[in-house]
Amino acid sequence: MLQTPDYAAMLRTAIVQARQGLAEGGIPIGAALYHRDGHMLGCGHNRRVQEDDPSIHGETDAFRKAGRQRSYRDTIMVTTLAPCWYCSGLVRQFNIGTVVVGESVNFAGGLDWLRESGVTVIDLHDSECIELLGDWIAAHPALWNEDIGVD
Repeated sequence: MLQTPDYAAMLRTAIVQARQGLAEGGIPIGAALYHRDGHMLGCGHNRRVQEDDPSIHGETDAFRKAGRQRSYRDTIMVTTLAPCWYCSGLVRQFNIGTVVVGESVNFAGGLDWLRESGVTVIDLHDSECIELLGDWIAAHPALWNEDIGVD
């Protein structure tokens, strides 16, 4: 019988990544890709501002750093924020089995679509994640709108 992974501990990795992105002058969203056995495959953070590359979201950075996997069905994408449509598409494209989000208060992203598609979604409603991004959005609304594709 498989033990339930320690999602809160996995989220800590993503929070560290989000704080690193913030310290670099970027958007504080972090992510990590884990195997369901708890082994971390890769982690990263949103680097759109730092790299001047609109495709480097937290989830895509973690996914790239994890390298090729034979299958993603038994992986867990952990992210500080509900994934946007772009990152939700990544989850669907590669059949990532579980998505754990720190919060969906500031942005609900594609969570409903992922659930409807059979992805297990766990929202931890983490107060640190809610405050970290909420404060950042309040201070940088134009950059936030750019990040989520709102004119």
